[in-house]
Amino acid sequence: MAGLRLIVGLGNPGAEYLRTRHNAGFWLVDALASAQGERFAFDGKLHGESCRVRLGGEPVWLLKPATFMNKSGIAVVSALRYYKIEADQCLVAHDDLDLPPGTVRLKFDGGHGGQNGLRDIVGHLGHGKFHRLRVGIGHPGHRDQVTPWVLGRPSASDEDAILDGIGRALDVLPLAATGQFDKAMQLLHTSRE
Repeated sequence: MAGLRLIVGLGNPGAEYLRTRHNAGFWLVDALASAQGERFAFDGKLHGESCRVRLGGEPVWLLKPATFMNKSGIAVVSALRYYKIEADQCLVAHDDLDLPPGTVRLKFDGGHGGQNGLRDIVGHLGHGKFHRLRVGIGHPGHRDQVTPWVLGRPSASDEDAILDGIGRALDVLPLAATGQFDKAMQLLHTSRE
């Protein structure tokens, strides 16, 4: 399987959303860029902010859509077309209500699981054949509380757990970038939780 050429972090633009659970995807790509001393710059044709890093020796584009979460597909499809990247060479990092804080999982293909950013990406692509990095944020316990939960800030302990999970994901992304998804998954999914 081909390696990764694009990693998209999902989130909502604007300072008021910066540290919210829904922006866990942004947290991941921000950490990746920061680790390599890269800075994001807005690019109108991509409908988002982008920069380039090297993972496992391979050049990989990072993208933070400047659209709101429920319009993420516009930026993802624009970037895939502009950079001439196939959907299966793309990883979308997103918050996941079904996983506890600190749990991160790699996955390929599938539905959107109710995640609005994924729903829009699948809608724009017409399929779900791309990689996902599910960043657990936990669930508030009742579906009526989901919106304020995802748009709220995690507790200090939950934020530490989420950042710890992101750190473990960063350790295996060089393997994914070079096409070693099975190895990356094995290491990530069997690491201490």
